[in-house]
Amino acid sequence: MDLWFTENHTNNVRFGVKIKKQLHSEKTEFQQVDVFETYEFGKMLTIDGIIMVTEKDEFVYHEMIAHVPMAANPNIKKVLVVGGGDGGTVRELTRYNTIEKIDMVEIDKVVVDVSRQFIQQTACKLDDERVALFYEDGVKFMGKKKDEYDLIIIDSTDPIGPGEGLFTEDFYADCYRALTSNGIMINQNESPYYEKERRELTRANKKIKKIFPIVKVYQFHMTTYPSGHWLFGFNSKGIDPVSNNHIDNWNKLGLKTKYYNTDLHRASFMLPNYVKEILEND
Repeated sequence: MDLWFTENHTNNVRFGVKIKKQLHSEKTEFQQVDVFETYEFGKMLTIDGIIMVTEKDEFVYHEMIAHVPMAANPNIKKVLVVGGGDGGTVRELTRYNTIEKIDMVEIDKVVVDVSRQFIQQTACKLDDERVALFYEDGVKFMGKKKDEYDLIIIDSTDPIGPGEGLFTEDFYADCYRALTSNGIMINQNESPYYEKERRELTRANKKIKKIFPIVKVYQFHMTTYPSGHWLFGFNSKGIDPVSNNHIDNWNKLGLKTKYYNTDLHRASFMLPNYVKEILEND
């Protein structure tokens, strides 16, 4: 008998993955957490029936969320990751010897524990001496911070359930206050393709534009996410991610990546016309 995991991308579109077996299933205080062993994508973490991480394509997401801001500002010392319980974003950040401190605040400890147990590929650097883990609400955590971080990465789920508060104007304003003078905020920006994600994209950008002087969007290809066309937001107090003399210096670091490079860095901000129109009309 064939076993399949199916995610509904819309009422009319489904994405299916053939499963070898289910490794873990747990209903937490916040959400349903499952881990599967798949034929095509290796181990796969899902939350509330939505694919979060697979071993085969996680590198795309985690390289693009981490290396773009690090190339734009090589002087980043203190970083906050909000969400990101699988550990992939932290893993990429620990590759920079120049980073002194990485705080990660994750509301659901089970996500971290399950990732440590089943997906060491992403969770392998959570015990780095520079990493501090906080199991609490990222919204409340951020409200207590001021002028503390050079980079804030909002590695969140979709704006439903425990991730909903990470898409509000008040939260983005708290992020702004928590950043240093040249601070950068990267936010998970959904997809422009299907209506549900597109609506959240426009809502988030409208709020962020009220707060940050530099607000740009960049894209990447993610096979297991709805439509495969996904976006991050690059929001800064003063650093431009494209017109930037630091970007090419990233190559001197000698970091080996599978997706990110400095040519792609610049190209990822060159958006299709339909995405430009969505952003201009928000």
